[in-house]
Amino acid sequence: QVQLVESGGGLVQAGGSLRLSCAASGSSVSVNVMAWYRQAPGKQRELVAAITSGSNTHYADSVKGRFTMSRDNTKNTVYLEMNSLKPEDTAVYYCNAENIFTRRQTWGQGTQVTVSS
Repeated sequence: QVQLVESGGGLVQAGGSLRLSCAASGSSVSVNVMAWYRQAPGKQRELVAAITSGSNTHYADSVKGRFTMSRDNTKNTVYLEMNSLKPEDTAVYYCNAENIFTRRQTWGQGTQVTVSS
């Protein structure tokens, strides 16, 4: 079973940048659809970005052009590069893995991103 550990969150001013990392163990990220979700206080968890096993990416409209998701199979890690951050990007960001064969989903513990105005 895959285990996910996120890192890279923190406090940043509006317009700044952060890079989140999600390190996987127990399974290769190449056999999972990897995704980043976020959940702000009082709101539902929402999909931010996803990358398929074939490295196709998908982004929520709210982050297109600002966020970039990538994968390093050699490090078994996925990343979320976040630029031009806005206060509305403030949330707990979660890494998610869905095995392409079993469809089993795994979540990381989450990392807090806070963008001050």
